[in-house]
Amino acid sequence: MQRKPNIDMFGAISLIGFSVLLGFNQVVIKVVNGGLQPVFFAGLRSLGVIFCVWLWIRLRGGKLDFKPGTIRAGILMGVVFAFEFICLFMALDLTSVTRTTVIFYSMPVWLAIAAHFLLPGERITPVKAAGLLMAFAGVSWAIISRGSGGEGSLTGDLFALGAAFGWAGITLVARATRLSEVRAEMQVFWQVLVSAPILLAVAPLFGPLVRDLEPIHLWGLGFQIVVVVSAGFIFWLWLLSIYPASSVASFSFLTPIFGVFMGWLLLGETLSPSLILSLVLVAGGILLVNRPVR
Repeated sequence: MQRKPNIDMFGAISLIGFSVLLGFNQVVIKVVNGGLQPVFFAGLRSLGVIFCVWLWIRLRGGKLDFKPGTIRAGILMGVVFAFEFICLFMALDLTSVTRTTVIFYSMPVWLAIAAHFLLPGERITPVKAAGLLMAFAGVSWAIISRGSGGEGSLTGDLFALGAAFGWAGITLVARATRLSEVRAEMQVFWQVLVSAPILLAVAPLFGPLVRDLEPIHLWGLGFQIVVVVSAGFIFWLWLLSIYPASSVASFSFLTPIFGVFMGWLLLGETLSPSLILSLVLVAGGILLVNRPVR
């Protein structure tokens, strides 16, 4: 398909569908955590994605491109990736999908703040500042107002916040180092290649590697490797090659909405008024932060 200046109907439906997939992804992680210890699960996922990304590169007639000057940055990206997913998978083990989703998807806020100081041309405009304040208020309110339903956990919330910081860190490494010169598939390959041994090595520190393992947990692991991380990522890259990056990013506010909805619909998690308020603030803030400058 030729590159298009705006999002059309196909693009909108595709990006909404991708947001639904990411929202459902949080539920899958929560379920699989019941059979596999979270950090061990994250390590197995990275291990499987190494093969999938390599296969994708080979099928396209390419090869692994370890450009000079990118090795240190690639290792750094992989270490930060490992940190992100230790935090995310532990968050989903300790607190609800709804709460984790609201806090984790505040990532554009922390990225915008860091980029203002570290990346040229990424200044915070008045509109972005308003979005940052909205999203920051939403995250703060989500952490403070955990309620008495038993689904909230301060430790889990802080893990989710750490995961958001890690996600922002990966983006900064990708944009501020020579990794910006390599294809996105190679960036993902670095992430999983470095993170897999780290995650598998530290997994025993977080408890027994296997819990009450059942077939559904193995299906969930396969779904994570093949559908979410590999196929989903490739599909998103394809959309990014067709539509403007700012337009694609503007749909990111939908992901926390679908994530919260999936947690409520599939896991029966509580949707308290305070959490809904936090969701509205975070989603609105993300929308403003990603709003293209005219």
